[in-house]
Amino acid sequence: MSVNKSVLSYLAIVSMLGFAGTAHADITGTIDVKIVLENGCLINGSNTTSSSSSANFGTIDFGTHTTLFDSANTQIVGGAGGITIQCTNGVGAHLVFKNGLHDGSGSGNGSGTGNKAMRHASDLTKHVTYHLLLSDNTTTLSSNHSIPLLNDGSLQTIVINGRAYGSTSLPAGVYSDTVTVVLEL
Repeated sequence: MSVNKSVLSYLAIVSMLGFAGTAHADITGTIDVKIVLENGCLINGSNTTSSSSSANFGTIDFGTHTTLFDSANTQIVGGAGGITIQCTNGVGAHLVFKNGLHDGSGSGNGSGTGNKAMRHASDLTKHVTYHLLLSDNTTTLSSNHSIPLLNDGSLQTIVINGRAYGSTSLPAGVYSDTVTVVLEL
C-alpha cells in the first residue's frame, strides 16, 4: 500500500496542531493593596489609635508602709521615667486627668489633705488620701487638669508624682483607686 507523501505531510501537521492545542497559557491578574492610617499616639510604647478606650498610662505604687506612716511619695511608672507619649505630627494633643473612683472620700478619717483617695479593700469606709502632682511637686492635678503636648511628633515624657497621707486611725490592708486619664486629640 502506497501512501501519498502529501497525505503523510497533512497527517503530521494535524498531529502537531493537536499537541499545540494543549500548550499552557499564562493568566495575569492583580492584588489589591491598601492601608488606612489614623491619627494616634504611642503611649508608653503601645500604639494607640484615636478611638481606643483601654490605654495604659502607668501605675502609681506607694509601696508598703506601717499604719503609722505620715506621708509617702512615689513617681508614676509607665514609660521611661513617666508617661511617654508620641503623637502623629501635627496633632495638638492634651493629657487630661479626670476623677478617681473615690475623690472626696477620706477626709473624715483624718487621712491628710489629698484631693483623691484610695479605698480599703474590705472596710469601704476607710480611705488613704493622696495627690497627683506634676514634676515640680507643687502643682496638684485636680479633676480635668489638662497638660498640652507638643504637636511636632516628638517623644515626650510627662513626669507625674504621687503623695499619700497617713493617719493612725487607718486599719492595715490594701487600699486602691483608679484615675481616668484622657489623651484628647
